[in-house]
Amino acid sequence: MEDTFSNLETYGYIGLFLYSLGGGFIALIGAGVLSFMGKMDLALVIPIAFVANALGDVLLFYMARYQKSMMMDGLRKHRRKLALAHIMMKKRGSWIIFIQKFVYGIKTLIPIAIGLTKYDFKKFAILNVLSAAVWALVFGFGSYYSGDALVKAAGVVGDKPWIAPIILVVFGGALWLYMHKATKKKVK
Repeated sequence: MEDTFSNLETYGYIGLFLYSLGGGFIALIGAGVLSFMGKMDLALVIPIAFVANALGDVLLFYMARYQKSMMMDGLRKHRRKLALAHIMMKKRGSWIIFIQKFVYGIKTLIPIAIGLTKYDFKKFAILNVLSAAVWALVFGFGSYYSGDALVKAAGVVGDKPWIAPIILVVFGGALWLYMHKATKKKVK
């Protein structure tokens, strides 16, 4: 167990950066809890997650804007989800850039959908940086201050390992059901 914590202290920040490029909820929450436990430094965790998250979305936007053919090849199976992202963008406007940081499942689709439109890059970048900062602060401090409860919950799951797959199946099933229902063709 001590080796695991030693590795997290050594490589945890690199893992947090890489994971936060594509989303980072779990990594940031884990790093916040490890900061609570004294194994990582919250003053480093939050800025690293913020920079990586903002950079990741800017890269997705850039690739969608300037590498459309390559992006569209990879998104053929997700056309309905991409259409849902466009609809959400039309309904919510610029607020969707902020909202997408907190909604698992659409995090990577929204910057791609926005990049495929004529949305101004500077406006996107500014809103993205602001929303990434809020995201990093909320989840970083939230997990740090909830560290005691999260450690106790992890202890319960460690004692009763059958709980973890149930939680994952329920969460994954709810996410799949939402995405399936939201992107289903409407019969008129």
